[in-house]
Amino acid sequence: MWGQEYRTSSAECAAALDAYYAAFLSFGRGRVAAAVRAAAADPTCALAAAHAAHAVAPRDPAGAAAFLAAAADNLGNATEYEKAVFGTLSAMVGEERNEEVALERHFELLKIFPKDILSLKRAQLICFYLGKPDLSLKFVQQVLPENQEQNYIYGMLAFPLLELGKMDEAERAARKGLAINKNDVWSQHNLCHVFQQECRFREATEFMESCSPSWMACTSFLLTHNWWHVAVCYLEAESPLSKVLDVYDQNIMEELEKSDSEAAEVYLNALGLLLRLYVRGHEHPAKERLTTLLDALKDESIWHVEWLLDLLILWALPSMGELESAQNMLESLKSRVSSMDKDRQQVMQKAIQLAEAVYEFGNGEHKKVFDILGPDFDALGYKMIGASDEQVDVFNEVWYTVLINAGETLKAIDVLGKQIRKREGAPFLWRLLVTMLSFSFLLYIFLFQTVYPN
Repeated sequence: MWGQEYRTSSAECAAALDAYYAAFLSFGRGRVAAAVRAAAADPTCALAAAHAAHAVAPRDPAGAAAFLAAAADNLGNATEYEKAVFGTLSAMVGEERNEEVALERHFELLKIFPKDILSLKRAQLICFYLGKPDLSLKFVQQVLPENQEQNYIYGMLAFPLLELGKMDEAERAARKGLAINKNDVWSQHNLCHVFQQECRFREATEFMESCSPSWMACTSFLLTHNWWHVAVCYLEAESPLSKVLDVYDQNIMEELEKSDSEAAEVYLNALGLLLRLYVRGHEHPAKERLTTLLDALKDESIWHVEWLLDLLILWALPSMGELESAQNMLESLKSRVSSMDKDRQQVMQKAIQLAEAVYEFGNGEHKKVFDILGPDFDALGYKMIGASDEQVDVFNEVWYTVLINAGETLKAIDVLGKQIRKREGAPFLWRLLVTMLSFSFLLYIFLFQTVYPN
């Protein structure tokens, strides 16, 4: 189905692999089950075993090792494509995993098999978690000529373009993907990113809500993430708060009621929205909803699934008085980084710095946050946590709050002015700036009258 040669004696294995590739590319539910089903149907198929290893690795490292060993045992009869896929995946889930090596192997694989857009997707995910949109773009440009009729390729082209600030090109790419398949959820998502960045909030919400029926087959992450975008656009446009809360209650948290939901993926988007509500002055509804999540957030089984989720939990726990759990998580994060190789440790020190700052913010220690992050913080410099521009931007909003509450008025005015020049149609930024300018003017009058009372 996907144009690649591999060996199997089982029609069931072949059908399951087709289902796995389709689900992976469309963010579909059941992709892990499909990979495991393929490996079970033909234990001698190296491709099925390799994909099963990658599919189960986040939740079952021992199972991943067993699948990877099975793939290695069957490489003697494997095709060149299977061997190449095994090479990329062994660098991702093997004992000596190395993301840079995995990227190099993906690059070589795609030279030989340019139509393997599943491997392209996987390479782009590695780039995303390393904060390398420029490399992600190079990957897709490398194989674009051989895949011009494939709708998935345009969603994969659009995302690094928008991460690099090339909004016009990103919009064209996303629309091209949608012209081929209007239900391509990744192209839908990327077009929403463009609308959001350009402050076309009404266009974003109307477009995404019209697309929402096509999300029902998506993973917990993309389903709730697309609704997160809708809610954030309502919030950015300063629509009635009830609209934002309705999306949270009815479209994000409702996902947890499904038997096959991935709770950590839901919490990631739920907390990302609650933190935005919190920093925009809606503390009561944010804390009211946090109360129902606290037991889940203290469950260490969801820690370290995603760096962004960890950071959001580090805000949520202390903000609700759960200091001991928050401190345990922070120490666990530091220990995790200390076990990395030296190059990776150096990169992730910024992530630890942000983690410490978020913990202090949740604890209400705004001056400590300022001291930790320094005067020139910009969340876009922290993409190594594996987050899009819109996802990390909430930490910029935290920063504005910190500057104001730490008494850094002039710095706040300067930072807000620069942000408004990038996004002139963002009411929240304008409101903060006007507030700070008014405060500065009143302070100036007070000081003038103090010095010159007559």
